[in-house]
Amino acid sequence: MKEENLEIRIDALDKKLDLVLEYVNRQRLNSVMVEDLVNDLSLVGKDAYDSTVAALDNRQVEIDPSQLTDLAISVLRNIGNIKLILDTMEMAVDLGKEVGPIANEVIIDFTRQLNILEERGYFRFFKEFIPILDNVVQGFTPKDIRELADSVVSILRTLKEVTQPEVLNTLNNAIKAFNSMETESVPSYSVWKLIREMNSPEMKKALGYGVTFMKNVSRDVNIEQQ
Repeated sequence: MKEENLEIRIDALDKKLDLVLEYVNRQRLNSVMVEDLVNDLSLVGKDAYDSTVAALDNRQVEIDPSQLTDLAISVLRNIGNIKLILDTMEMAVDLGKEVGPIANEVIIDFTRQLNILEERGYFRFFKEFIPILDNVVQGFTPKDIRELADSVVSILRTLKEVTQPEVLNTLNNAIKAFNSMETESVPSYSVWKLIREMNSPEMKKALGYGVTFMKNVSRDVNIEQQ
């Protein structure tokens, strides 16, 4: 019984020893890998240093070691600011990625609308306004424009009244009547013939319009003078 217990303990010790040896072997391999990596990095660093020194020497660039020290200290002192700048740049890049597709859609829609306006002739239409503006600039002085600005309210009120349906219908009828006249063959009227024509319903109505119009104008003038 004692011999069996002893064998069990020996087997357990062997297993533990194997684990220890395996761990030691892994540590040795890791140490070798780290040493190889350090050697490789040393070679790469030395090559990079030699290449940098040669390139600077070829370009006749001199570096003061104290300046490099000051630069390193400044960088270390401003690590927080550098991190803040990098975070801001990262946020800007992320924002650009999100806004970029939206901006592209806006540009595409804007270009499409410009194309529609071009096809409908809006640009050609507005282009013809340039000579009109040139004539206005050449035909009016700055003083005229200032006076126009002072009177623009009255002008707009007049235009508002002129564009009333009743006024437009009256103007349209007057234009039609004028266009229907044969101006080159207008008959001559004597005084007696004029008196006879004034008794016609058309002339009476026309005289009524004229008298009423003059009365209203005179009344408005009197109101403004008061």
